[in-house]
Amino acid sequence: MRLAGKVAAITGAASGFGAAAAQRFVAEGAKVVLGDIQEDAGAAVAKELGDSAVFVTCNVTDEDHIANMVDTAVSEFGKLDIMFNNAGIVGTVGPIATTPGDEWRFTVDILLNGVFYGCKHAARVMAPQGSGAIVSMASTAGILGGLGPHCYTACKHAVVGLTKGVAAELCQYNVRVNCIAPAGMATAMVANVSTGDHTAIEDTKKILAGNSPLKGRPGLAEDVANAALWLASDEAGYTTGHCLTTDAGTTTGASTNPPAFAEYQPLFREAGKHGL
Repeated sequence: MRLAGKVAAITGAASGFGAAAAQRFVAEGAKVVLGDIQEDAGAAVAKELGDSAVFVTCNVTDEDHIANMVDTAVSEFGKLDIMFNNAGIVGTVGPIATTPGDEWRFTVDILLNGVFYGCKHAARVMAPQGSGAIVSMASTAGILGGLGPHCYTACKHAVVGLTKGVAAELCQYNVRVNCIAPAGMATAMVANVSTGDHTAIEDTKKILAGNSPLKGRPGLAEDVANAALWLASDEAGYTTGHCLTTDAGTTTGASTNPPAFAEYQPLFREAGKHGL
């Protein structure tokens, strides 16, 4: 019951990381407001969670929708302790020289502007109450180049920067702001990229397990939900402005191959000499 008595709002809550976080948060004692454009799926998640959950239609490109989510949390449950800016898409894909401008702007509207709206309206409530935790979805593509499409990479880098900037502002109100940077995880979005079928979660797990630095261990939606749980809980009470990776060490250089210089060789020294 690490979130007992707390109220959370989660965007993109109908599937993937959002649905997993909703389930985890409620299991840990929270009340949740779930937002998504997938109305049937979102309502089904809320129904499964019972009286602890309320679903609202939320298109994160519309600031009024985000504002309504926050206001719903306050009107239904009395406050807002946690904002999880989770909603996302892969977005526009392709060479920079031929990327359509309208696709670029649409992708930015979801992946970056949606996070901005979430931070803005969470701060509107959390700063006056003197407490709160904002968690946003970044990505390993927001730490390294070449791991995602150009716009996705740019937006996720921006989420890391926005997290640090907002954390520096809101710390004076005891509001913590952090983000999570997962690698490719077994979700519908990654399944669609990996297999062409967004429902092929089990096949995706097998693909990810084969490519994981942690031998045979795929990344799961639950891994991100657990990271979000910790950042949202009082256990992370002295952590703010941080980007927490769930990537099996990918961003530290871990891979399925042994690291360079893993085998012993006599000490390398000047002018081609070896040994002490």
